[in-house]
Amino acid sequence: MGLTEERKKELRDNAHAIVAPGKGILAADESTGTIGKRLANIQVENTEENRRKYRQLLFTSDPSIGNHLGGCILFEETLYQKADDGTPFVELLKSRGIIPGIKVDKGLAILPGTNEEPTTQGLDGLGERCKKYYDAGARFAKWRSVIKIGDGRPSELAIQSNAVGLARYATICQENGLVPIVEPEVLCDGEHSLETCQIVSEKVLAAVYKACSDHHLYLEGSLLKPNMVTPGNSCPKLATPEQVAEATVVTLQRTVPVSVVGVTFLSGGQSEQKATANLNAINAYQGTKPWALTFSYGRALQASVLKAWEGKNENVKAAQDTLLFRSRANSLAALGKYTGEENASSASESLFVANHVY
Repeated sequence: MGLTEERKKELRDNAHAIVAPGKGILAADESTGTIGKRLANIQVENTEENRRKYRQLLFTSDPSIGNHLGGCILFEETLYQKADDGTPFVELLKSRGIIPGIKVDKGLAILPGTNEEPTTQGLDGLGERCKKYYDAGARFAKWRSVIKIGDGRPSELAIQSNAVGLARYATICQENGLVPIVEPEVLCDGEHSLETCQIVSEKVLAAVYKACSDHHLYLEGSLLKPNMVTPGNSCPKLATPEQVAEATVVTLQRTVPVSVVGVTFLSGGQSEQKATANLNAINAYQGTKPWALTFSYGRALQASVLKAWEGKNENVKAAQDTLLFRSRANSLAALGKYTGEENASSASESLFVANHVY
């Protein structure tokens, strides 16, 4: 059965609100293990209470942060947590004009018959989970697929398997009122060139949207979260923001339907400053760009925040100011109006993690 007109309008309105001009997404959906690594870097123990305190810091930032963030992706644990005063995190976000979202995949597994290529788990029971998350206040969802380059990869099997998985996830989300973020991440691990990344990204996105068509996805109520087209992390030949912008926009022009509401780029381990500079260059690039082109950043919004906090109550305000600063910088980049920043040494540090898992 297809979606009702009422459901289509809800999905459409929420998708547009998330990527309204100058707004992007804070990806705060790190799994328990991943957030543990982040906390370990600042010598903070990975307990539920410390995870709650850190997310509370993010969600109680100055309400003006809602001018820069349209959505925030949560991990399941966080969706049900509350602030010290008993206010649910979902309500804190909504009061700032930020739409709550939820990570719904169950992580990666190796696809049999491939050279260590991953596939994403979590389709079993997804409909029931989506209904539960909608009832808890979530209005969009994220599912991450991963494509590797090198040693004969990606295989056609891996591309097709991940494309179909994303399409099935996305249609299940829409049936349950959640705007799906379709995330096919071509990893930046490796020595491959900018040109190789572009070829693979085009092939992957073409396969994804063919699968979405086959599964009757309502594109007007969906978002895309792709990698920017960049050289591999170990490639000796670097690319300028302008080169990244051209390769990325051309890739999208060749593969992404006009009816997709917005493209919310992942940062993929780029430094905070580089992720912002590249996003700005993409928006400044002169060419046909019918979609909102904005951000859905995790590490590139939070790395400096964690360093400023250090797990100390007296540093909460400084950490929140850092989050506001980074959010504002990316908001400007989403409008093509970012002009750089001074005195931001930590923001220029690479956040690359090999074989990154969420």
